[in-house]
Amino acid sequence: MPRRIGRRAAAPVARRPLAAAAATGAVVGAASGGRRRGGAGPAANRYQMRQRMFALGDDFFITDEQGNRAFKVDGKVLRVRSTLKFETPDGRELYKIQEKIARIRDSMTIERADGSAAAKVHNALITPLRDRWTIDVPSGADMSTKGNIVNHEYTISQGGATVATVSRRWFRVRDTYGVEIAPGQDDALLLAITVVIDMMAHQGR
Repeated sequence: MPRRIGRRAAAPVARRPLAAAAATGAVVGAASGGRRRGGAGPAANRYQMRQRMFALGDDFFITDEQGNRAFKVDGKVLRVRSTLKFETPDGRELYKIQEKIARIRDSMTIERADGSAAAKVHNALITPLRDRWTIDVPSGADMSTKGNIVNHEYTISQGGATVATVSRRWFRVRDTYGVEIAPGQDDALLLAITVVIDMMAHQGR
C-alpha cells in the first residue's frame, strides 16, 4: 500500500510586539524579540535606552531588541522643573518623573498617572562606583541593585530574584544601554527606575 502523507505542520504565528499596558499601569505580554531562558518558559523583554534622558528634554521612543516602539517618553525641560512621562506608544500616561532643576537629591519618586507614588529610589551607599541602591515599592516588595551603576552594568533584585539586568554590551550604539526585564514584571516601572538611577548617579558629571 502507498504510504500516507501526513499533513504539513501549520506555520508558527508571529508574536506581536508589546504596545500597551494594563489599566493599572502594569505591562502585560512580551515584547517582540524577547529572549527565552533555557529554551523554555516565558520570554524576557530587552529594551534599548538612551543615557541621561533628563538632560535631553525631547520626546522619543524606547524600543525593544527588534527596534519596535515599546514605550514613548515625553520629556519637558521647564525653567523650574524637568518632567519625563512614560507612555504607551499611543500616548497613554503610565508613570512620570519630576526633578527640580539645580537641586541635588539622594532620593527621587516615580509617580503613577494619578499622582500616587509607585516607587522611591534611594542612593543607599555612596562608593566610587555607587553600587548599592534601594527602591521602595509601596504596593509590593522593595528592590535593590548590585553592580556598577555608573557604567550601566548592574542588576535589580526583588525578593531575592533578579527582575532586571542593565548592560551596555547588548547594543553597540553610542550613549545607549540595554535593560532586560524578567517575565511578569511591570516593564514601564522598571525602565523608569533605571532612568532615575542613571540621572542620580551622573549628577554633576
